Amino acid sequence: MEKFIVSARKYRPQNFSTVVGQSHITTTLKNAINNNQLAHAFLFCGPRGVGKTSCARILAKTINCEKRTKEGEACNKCNSCVSFDNGSSFNIHELDAASNNSVDDIRSLVEQVRFAPQAGAYKVYIVDEVHMLSQAAFNAFLKTLEEPPPFAIFILATTEKHKILPTILSRCQIFDFKRITTNDTVTHLQEIAAKEHITAESAALHVIAQKSEGCMRDALSILDKIVSFTEGKLTYSNTLEHLNILDEDYYFQLISQMQKQQFADAMLLFDEINQKGFEGDTVLEGFADFLRNLLVCRDPKASVLLDVADDFKEKFVENAKTIDYGWLISALHIINDAIINYKQARNKKLHVELLLIKLCYLNQAIQLTIHDGAVEKKKITDTSKAVQFKSVGFIPIEPINQPQKNNIKVTHINATLVIEKPNLTSEKKKEVRNETTSAPITNTTQLGSLQKIREKIALQNNAVNAAKTLTDNLLKEAWESYIEKLREKGNHSAVTNFIFAQLRTIDDISFDIVTESNIQMKFIEAERAPLIDFFQKFFHNRQIKFQIILEEKENSDTVVQPTINSKELYKILSEKHPHLKDLKEKLKLEVGY
Repeated sequence: MEKFIVSARKYRPQNFSTVVGQSHITTTLKNAINNNQLAHAFLFCGPRGVGKTSCARILAKTINCEKRTKEGEACNKCNSCVSFDNGSSFNIHELDAASNNSVDDIRSLVEQVRFAPQAGAYKVYIVDEVHMLSQAAFNAFLKTLEEPPPFAIFILATTEKHKILPTILSRCQIFDFKRITTNDTVTHLQEIAAKEHITAESAALHVIAQKSEGCMRDALSILDKIVSFTEGKLTYSNTLEHLNILDEDYYFQLISQMQKQQFADAMLLFDEINQKGFEGDTVLEGFADFLRNLLVCRDPKASVLLDVADDFKEKFVENAKTIDYGWLISALHIINDAIINYKQARNKKLHVELLLIKLCYLNQAIQLTIHDGAVEKKKITDTSKAVQFKSVGFIPIEPINQPQKNNIKVTHINATLVIEKPNLTSEKKKEVRNETTSAPITNTTQLGSLQKIREKIALQNNAVNAAKTLTDNLLKEAWESYIEKLREKGNHSAVTNFIFAQLRTIDDISFDIVTESNIQMKFIEAERAPLIDFFQKFFHNRQIKFQIILEEKENSDTVVQPTINSKELYKILSEKHPHLKDLKEKLKLEVGY
């Protein structure tokens, strides 16, 4: 039985032409070999699984090849190439810096460098994961890396370029590997599927390429797993099932239900998705990518950014035409907030359901308009106003007597007096009107309440009219009054800071409180609310306002109090208080140091 080899090793590139997605690097290296312009040190950096180590091995094999092609490729037939493929070449040394990162490992490598190769032109040293070397190992490597023997070439590979010392970077030619595009990955997977006699749909391979995120090694590993799962028949549905990816048809249904404001159907669809084992964060992230693709389809310039299978592109374009720009942008903003807050939510399912309800009724919450070719979004609640009532002033009414006979009815409507009397002739009506204008009403309850309201308003008007002008003297008087209130409360710390504060009048309604330190400013700031209320009442003016300003003195001379010991302190206190000395002698006390 033939031993199984994973695709990542079986189809590893053996020459520059088989490297996928790194043509900018392979072309440069081939030209350098053909022109005999090889550097003595290379640094290959980039994401995982994009071909750094493979390119290093191909470069090491190619420069020692005895019969290179015109394109600068290894022949794979000479003794050097055959020994390299079999792993028996003495001219190529690989060091894993992740497990050999000490200074002793680097010193042993440096000692080997001085020996010339037994066969071939160069000895190549490949140091993988070089960022894992210790500080001492880097320092031991500097001199050899800068001036190696003419037959030695160093190839360093790393995924974290920022961790390497600048002194190492300056001694190397740096090649930045990029992520492999989705189309390149799909093309390479189709070639491997054809060689392995695997039936695979293009949409399924596209899903694998998206899942690998530009890493060819991951894509080949995923392909091996799904081939074992499906027995060599890859379809779109079983690939989604194996990779636990939500089908985009669900998102098309969701977007349709949201546009029709069918939130109940959207909730049922999410429950169905949840029953299949998909968590809320998976749904949110997938829906965000789906809306992003719809937004990209709206503009022909950005349509090249659409990263979906060819079978779904037309469907995305058709659906994108029916949805407004503003709705998509607002929905993406809401989903982004929901993704950020998902981990903090206690009820995950309710968190997602609330999002679905918001998106279903998003058209009712915003108003989308097109102005000068640009889409403007406005909340509908911004244009609505609360119910407004017109204020009606009190109309003074002279007290009149209400007749008790002839069933006269008196009604007060909006401070207007209406008198009704049934079955009266026109002449009698005139007499009643004349009588009512002079006769007082004896309803004392209503008139008493009206009188109290009038008196209250009059007092308020007198208070407003009697507002005091903000002057320096009145401001100082009010300030001292407030300080007295602080003394009564026992807030002596605030009293001290208030006393040393300076007042500066700005205009009739505003003034500044100038402080000398942050501590003084904080004490006054703590009294801001009661202080502004006190000043407004003192000046009978609700427009009084102030501002607290910090003005530190640059050349303030600080007085340093000299330190004294216990005996000196006792001497000073006993001179001021003679009875202290008597107390000391009676109790037979001693003064400490």
